Amino acid sequence: MARLVRWTALTAAAALLTAGCSGGSSDEDKDDGGRSSAGPSAVAPSGVPKALASQTLDWARCKGTDDAPAPDGDWRCATLKAPLDWSDPDGETIDLALIRSRASGDDRIGSLLFNFGGPGGSGVSMMPSYADTVSSLHKRYDLVSWDPRGVAASEGVRCRTDEAMEAAESVDSTPDTPAEEQAYLEDAADFGEGCEKSAGKLMAHVSTTDTARDMDLMRHVLGDAKMHYFGISYGTELGGVYAHLFPKHVGRVILDAVVDPSADTMGHAENQARGFQRALDDYLESTGQDPAQGSRKIADLLERLDAEPLPTSSPGRKLTQTLALTGIVLPLYSESGWPALTSALEAAEEGDGSELLALADGYNERDPSGRYGTTTHSQRVISCLDDKQRPTVEETKKLLPRFEKVSPVFGAFLGWDTAGWCHDWPVAGQHETPEVSAPGAAPVLVVGNTGDPATPYEGARRMADELGKDVGVVLTWKGEGHGAYGSGSDCVDSAVDAYLLKGTVPKDGKVCS
Repeated sequence: MARLVRWTALTAAAALLTAGCSGGSSDEDKDDGGRSSAGPSAVAPSGVPKALASQTLDWARCKGTDDAPAPDGDWRCATLKAPLDWSDPDGETIDLALIRSRASGDDRIGSLLFNFGGPGGSGVSMMPSYADTVSSLHKRYDLVSWDPRGVAASEGVRCRTDEAMEAAESVDSTPDTPAEEQAYLEDAADFGEGCEKSAGKLMAHVSTTDTARDMDLMRHVLGDAKMHYFGISYGTELGGVYAHLFPKHVGRVILDAVVDPSADTMGHAENQARGFQRALDDYLESTGQDPAQGSRKIADLLERLDAEPLPTSSPGRKLTQTLALTGIVLPLYSESGWPALTSALEAAEEGDGSELLALADGYNERDPSGRYGTTTHSQRVISCLDDKQRPTVEETKKLLPRFEKVSPVFGAFLGWDTAGWCHDWPVAGQHETPEVSAPGAAPVLVVGNTGDPATPYEGARRMADELGKDVGVVLTWKGEGHGAYGSGSDCVDSAVDAYLLKGTVPKDGKVCS
């Protein structure tokens, strides 16, 4: 199962629960003939070779892929060249895929760069579908996103075949016997070997720090003196690292659905166990159930599935314990998914695992033909390069009772994940926690949602504290789901819009209910 810090899981939920839309003209750009008109900014990244710093982006119609058609409207795509190894900027380069739609109004501020999370989510794929949510910002900003290094069109990593991905679904993510433990760890090691074969020398150069440096090159080549940025979920960690590295280049920055920068591997797992259990409790209360009794009922279902998976309508596939847990996770990312969770749980109790399997497939980016997306692959490669901690099975077992106390439903899965996620990884990790202190930076608006399952609310205050005095400003929404902006709160949306469009910083601690 993929790690749960994923904005892209919300995207998958939306794909399952609502119909997609697109619109706009397909005419060519009339303002610049498809080429960047702004030119590099005066604030050049230090240490970047002139050839890279002065490159011009050739914007052209985006091309469709096997996974998605080309976007409608005035979306244009380009390729940015960046150093493979930022410690050797004059050496080999890699190509990064960008997408942009120019500001629709006359009073343009600049570019607004988006990262939708993961790590491993494709900004090129996500940006057009998110445009309606940020239509008020589009009037004054060019909407820009990209596939970070190692992701999708930016030399994306694929560690396994689709057949191997499906076969791995039978591996028990909460092993109960020595044989299951061995299979779990062997599967983890095999995944890492596949990533190394796919990524090659890129494997050691896909860290969050590498991507933050790519962002500053991107800012310069796009022609912006300051980085205006909207980071969601993992994108908040990336934004914090950028602010630390380039505090003087920070413009108007929003961090929404905030990853706790002070948490290590075990801390993140415990945070998520608490966050998902909190969201599940809220869901159960909304259906009139006692949260403790409802959680016990779900935990009992998962225990039965561990012994005997349920049949489904998908030929040759059964609902395992791990797939069921994944299916429960997905609708918790958005309150709009709660009815689907009710239906899926009722069907499972009656002996049909089809609905929970469909939800799990949405999370795992598996389409009806059996093809899987690559977010999980890129996510693991990036996060295991970032994180130097490698908890052993023995260390994990000692902490399992604590995890299970925090969450009887999610605790064991997230506890075991700490031992398996980067087990026997081919490349050493870089740090225990990311450095996000940014003294001297402009104010950064940190938005926390009290009902966020994947990035619990407490991370927002910790991010603001780590950014530093007079930098981190917290805006709180008492809501449900992963992320706050565009989720139904006029209070949140207006505060974010006022900051990005007018530079108006809300009072630290402002609460939207």
